[in-house]
Amino acid sequence: MERTLITSNLSMSAHASRSSLRVHYISPAASAAAQNSSYRKKKSAPSPPPSAAATATVVTSPPATDSVQSTAQKQTGRQELEELVVAKANTSRTASAPSQAQARRRPAPAATSLPMAFCSALEEAINTFVDPPALRPSVDPRNVLSTNFAPVDELPPTPCPVVRGAIPRCLAGGAYIRNGPNPQHLPRGPHHLFDGDGMLHSLLLPTAESPSSDPVLCSRYVQTYKYLVERDAGAPVMPNVFSGFHGVAGLARGAVVAARVLTGQMNPAEGVGLANTSLAFFGGRLYALGESDLPYTVRVNPATGEVTTHGRCDFGGRLFMGMTAHPKKDPVTGEVFAFRYGPVPPFVTYFRFDPAGNKGPDVPIFSVHQPSFLHDFAVTERYAIFPEIQIVMQPMGMVAGGAPVGSDAGKVPRLGVLPKYATDESEMRWFEVPGFNIMHSLNAWEEADGEELVLVAPNVLSVEHALERMELVHSCIEKVRINLRTGAVSRTPLSAGNLDFGVIHPGYLGRRNRYGYLGISDPMPKVSGLAKLDLDRAGTGDCTVARRDFGPGCFAGEPFFVPDEVEGDGNEDDGYLVCYVHNERTGENQFVVMDARSPQLDIVAEVELPARVPYGFHGIFVTQAELQAQQQ
Repeated sequence: MERTLITSNLSMSAHASRSSLRVHYISPAASAAAQNSSYRKKKSAPSPPPSAAATATVVTSPPATDSVQSTAQKQTGRQELEELVVAKANTSRTASAPSQAQARRRPAPAATSLPMAFCSALEEAINTFVDPPALRPSVDPRNVLSTNFAPVDELPPTPCPVVRGAIPRCLAGGAYIRNGPNPQHLPRGPHHLFDGDGMLHSLLLPTAESPSSDPVLCSRYVQTYKYLVERDAGAPVMPNVFSGFHGVAGLARGAVVAARVLTGQMNPAEGVGLANTSLAFFGGRLYALGESDLPYTVRVNPATGEVTTHGRCDFGGRLFMGMTAHPKKDPVTGEVFAFRYGPVPPFVTYFRFDPAGNKGPDVPIFSVHQPSFLHDFAVTERYAIFPEIQIVMQPMGMVAGGAPVGSDAGKVPRLGVLPKYATDESEMRWFEVPGFNIMHSLNAWEEADGEELVLVAPNVLSVEHALERMELVHSCIEKVRINLRTGAVSRTPLSAGNLDFGVIHPGYLGRRNRYGYLGISDPMPKVSGLAKLDLDRAGTGDCTVARRDFGPGCFAGEPFFVPDEVEGDGNEDDGYLVCYVHNERTGENQFVVMDARSPQLDIVAEVELPARVPYGFHGIFVTQAELQAQQQ
């Protein structure tokens, strides 16, 4: 893989060991872009890293003053898409208001090369004659990107008024950041919600020293390799993984991808991911995550609220291919536990990071005999729990006219239990749990002196619809108990509601906890309200003890629980739930703060947002201390 070595980024401590040698690389695309006036190379000296510091391509966002115009093709495509959205729904008054979220100035793309023009013509033929989106409504961009799923342009740091209540002191100076898909260009063909480029919507809250200041909203793309390639090309270049590889058309698109690689239009070794799923903060760094690629280091400026991408991170060459978008941070030790999965053996690989962010050795898991869709997992104080569900990877399915990822009704779901500090999989044990398909976990812990494991998670009852017809998905939250001595497995439903996107007090991760907060899907992935469950009431009926409905036409996404460590009394539910809410009837957008202890999850503060925040996936709250401690 050809790279340009930037020797000025080589830093080595005089007392560091060989393993602490740190080299920064600039990818060919970014290296060429450094000569373009729309790019600015970061001039600050790299800060001393931990002993296995992250390798990062430093790419900062262009200045906000350049936010005037985009390329002609992108502008035309965005206008077409907005016209379709308005004509279809006519519900979001801000969906077609570029003045509220303007695109940054981008240079016009260079003259299209002959190989690029040829590949684009082939893709256009496939999308028109072989696999037109209209024949598959679930991946037709006119349906997928309607209402508040429609993409928005970037927004530079913009003040927002607090229109109700007051921001709690425990949130002061921190930032709520939500990740989600936001396609950079109008899709040429089929488009799945999961295929959008990652965009971070960050709301920086005023500090305790300046409580009268306004919160600041900033929306920026995660500048992945895919994003940069397609930004420079002025059009889609890399394939849509979730929607594009279907049947004969998928094979044809695969051939186009191969042609693009061979002609130098793209380099898969630089990354093919979208970084559109979630965020994590550990080792002094904030990461944007998408499981099909390595993490991308991002930074929120604690003074201005500006969001910048600092590059793709392989943790000193120790991380390969990808990483789950749901790593687990132990609240006691500060360690982070994660995994990756893929279509070739070993299908699952487990690993961990120390509190400084240094990655440990891989633990390949060969007892997974078929590649499956392993999106999330759980940890306890001593164990890691891996779900193997009925959504499987089947690349040969395209030959039969299907998709490379689908459901296998004949497969029996199971849970794998591995000691958390295992160096190999020799102690891995598998337990069959028929009909238990989870996309996300809420929490897990140990009971009976470690003899029993308890896992709480939403069970997807209609798993065949989990990827293509998400509006038909119903998830029932369950408590699963595994007896490690006898091998017995029992299940207890906790609520009949359609609940997912759950969170807990982060200080209880891997430990027994009482309360969970989940989104009420109406339908998935839109969230019409939040429900608080008391897990101690398992077996007595519905465990819902508090609920908030956002109102007619109002929808949110996954909440995040922020404990009150300033004025709280230390109880598990002493804290606040935060999320973005969109009113489809009026087009209004708010950031809301809810009292997690109140019976109706009362709203105690509300911020009016100056721009629309599309529905997305997962978010995080980063405290003021963490923002100020971010490493460069």
